[in-house]
Amino acid sequence: MNKQEERQGQLMSDLTDIFNKNNLLRKPLMEQEFRELSLSEIEALEVIDTLTAPNVTKLAEALYITRGAASKISKKLIAKKLIASYQLPSNKKEIYFQLTDQGKSINKRHSDLHKQFLTEDKSVFDQLSSEELTTLEKFLSSYNQHLDRIIRENLKN
Repeated sequence: MNKQEERQGQLMSDLTDIFNKNNLLRKPLMEQEFRELSLSEIEALEVIDTLTAPNVTKLAEALYITRGAASKISKKLIAKKLIASYQLPSNKKEIYFQLTDQGKSINKRHSDLHKQFLTEDKSVFDQLSSEELTTLEKFLSSYNQHLDRIIRENLKN
């Protein structure tokens, strides 16, 4: 393994450590705040709120889960009265989702927790120059696109 490959491996290891530590610290807070919901359900609420005309297919794609899993989550959220389904007059075949007032309230609490996490991490990001942040953004965007391509290819097979 050459020096460049060692650095890449270390970077990937560091990213994994960051993700795992972040999960260790923040997951219990999320679970405590939202005892009645799974983390997948919380994320689904967030996605439904941000997508245009969210349906099972778009939800599955955004959460990187199967359509069957997205359907299960949406049914649970409907049963909990956190989302409602609707159809467009022009398309009675497709079912779309929207947050109910209760779903909006939970999504707001979730968003507020994320803002709290950002505030806690602000001191680290404040140490970075604008150029360093731009470099990190470019890397993360590029790597995400790379992973998306691999996922799409794997889904075709």
